Amino acid sequence: MIGFYVLIGVISLFSWIVSNTLQRKFKKYSQIHLRNGMSGAEIAEKMLVDHGIRDVQVISTPGMLTDHYNPQNKTVNLSEGVYNQRNAAAAAVAAHEVGHAVQHAQAYQWLQMRSKLVPVVSISSRFSQWMIIGGIAFGAASGSAGIGLYIAIAGLAFMALGTLFSFVTLPVEYDASNRALAWLENKNIVSREELAGSKDALKWAARTYLVAALGSLAMLLYWALQILGGRD
Repeated sequence: MIGFYVLIGVISLFSWIVSNTLQRKFKKYSQIHLRNGMSGAEIAEKMLVDHGIRDVQVISTPGMLTDHYNPQNKTVNLSEGVYNQRNAAAAAVAAHEVGHAVQHAQAYQWLQMRSKLVPVVSISSRFSQWMIIGGIAFGAASGSAGIGLYIAIAGLAFMALGTLFSFVTLPVEYDASNRALAWLENKNIVSREELAGSKDALKWAARTYLVAALGSLAMLLYWALQILGGRD
């Protein structure tokens, strides 16, 4: 089990490094002002029009790095800074979120799969670990596995869905970034220096999803060993 704790420690450290680096990168590229003077909102609206998407609304949402695309009401939600600012970081984030809208419009298979998992994972993620711990505790208290084992295995299955969701998210996020950067470059929205900043910002943003997926997998394997490792 020492190896597991070392793994968790490494992932936690990597997560901290990625998170802090991402914040520094966005702060740095927020200082690179776009020569075309376009705001994040204007960039998002232009990218939508260029892809023939006219039923998606670009709106401002409170907070920092709260940017997301909502397929339910077809809105590109940009944090207040990204919505109003006119720099390489804002351009990257705005175009990335529109990348998700383009995926939706083109029925990108990985996005469709993730969307189908959302309602299940939103419920299962709340109870999976409690079911596992409760099942193990119940088995220990009763002196035999029995129903406790089945509860723990059910919790493990729910946790596996969350891990699957984390890994399905990876191609969705990387593809949205690739679409964003290709459009920014092909339409000459940003200069070479601005594009380099946008690429670097999105690279570090994507790594947060990678760390989350690896952390989810490590936790799943840990509980799987706890539940099933000692059985004959």
